Amino acid sequence: MDLILWRHAEAEDGMPDLERELTDKGRKQASRMADWLNPRLPPDIRVLVSPATRTLQTAQALGRYYDQVPALAPGASAADLLAAAGWPEAPYPVLIIGHQPTLGQAAMRLLAGQAGDLTVKKGGIWWFQGRERAGQMQVVLRAVAAPDWL
Repeated sequence: MDLILWRHAEAEDGMPDLERELTDKGRKQASRMADWLNPRLPPDIRVLVSPATRTLQTAQALGRYYDQVPALAPGASAADLLAAAGWPEAPYPVLIIGHQPTLGQAAMRLLAGQAGDLTVKKGGIWWFQGRERAGQMQVVLRAVAAPDWL
């Protein structure tokens, strides 16, 4: 199973938190990452998005159907994120557009099998692949990308 974690692009400061919108720079970041992702995404990918405005706007740059998932809202746990993705059993690849620190905590859990934090840059992605080898689940980090690298 492929699991792609995409942090929303740069957003305005302010409250209420769920209504914060992308900045002009954030819209460019989302567009740049979407342009890079689209030709690489499997055709059967499920896109799951936090209900926050900034994540919805990031998802819209991708131009694909997506599902809003309340369990991915700011403050979600890494366990909530992995459960929403169906990791590692889901029969289809999943792209999650969400928030820090949840994305970084999920990345740490996938890479090291333990609690901790990693930083996912605004607008950036971490692409993981789960596979079974000799009866053991392995996690492969396929790509890390940030919009300013593309």
